Amino acid sequence: MAKTPSLDDYRVPYFSDKKAEKFSLDTIDPAAKPFTAGSKDGDRDRLSEIGNKLDVLQERLHAQRHHRVLLVLQGMDTSGKDGTIRGVFHEVDPLGLRIVAFRAPTPIEASHDFLWRVHMQVPGAGELAIFNRSHYEDVLVPRVTGQIDPAECERRYRQIREFESLLAESGTTVIKCMLHISKDEQKNRIQARIDDPTRHWKFDVSDLDARRQWDAYQSAYRDALAATSTEYAPWYVIPADSKTHRNLMVAELLLRLMENLKLEYPPAKAELKGLKIE
Repeated sequence: MAKTPSLDDYRVPYFSDKKAEKFSLDTIDPAAKPFTAGSKDGDRDRLSEIGNKLDVLQERLHAQRHHRVLLVLQGMDTSGKDGTIRGVFHEVDPLGLRIVAFRAPTPIEASHDFLWRVHMQVPGAGELAIFNRSHYEDVLVPRVTGQIDPAECERRYRQIREFESLLAESGTTVIKCMLHISKDEQKNRIQARIDDPTRHWKFDVSDLDARRQWDAYQSAYRDALAATSTEYAPWYVIPADSKTHRNLMVAELLLRLMENLKLEYPPAKAELKGLKIE
């Protein structure tokens, strides 16, 4: 009998586990659709169902103002970070929801430590924040381009673990998703941007530079995920060749996380019982 797929099958082994040393992205098929309902329409229906549940849970999160939730999205160019946000949160009220897109550091940001600008953007009480790219750019791009050496990279891994531990101990639930796209699918998506004038704004020549260094980036991702997946801030690898299933899988993961928080509305105020407005 085939094994029923589990979200935990796609969790990167924890840094403290010896299995992390053997972790490889090659073992995860970017085209896999383990949680499909059997059709694209079925997956969309399930995604909409989850979206409505997330809307209720997010409202409770915002009303309660106790928990904080941080969703980190990373992935190669065209892996679908923007599309995931649109797809997963389509039914969610923007109240208490905040999206942060990290670009190249400004001169002011670059004059501080690499986590300075990130700490300012973490969610506040009752908030769900989504990082479209994140502090992980600082152990990916500079590693591949040779701006930091292996020793500095290891220091940054440790600093990231400690930073995320601080967040967790301060009441922030952290979940991180690496959107895993194949090189062939990326080629198709980049070409589609080039061929469609209305999508030229999404194309940057630097995307091609990164593509030429595909293997180096895959290696950098593997090492970063293995070094920073922890019990308090786990990494999940999300097959991303299918846009609809990618969104569904991230939604399923977020739903499980938020249901585990046991979110409730604040207690009713006794002074409002029986109050009639004239």
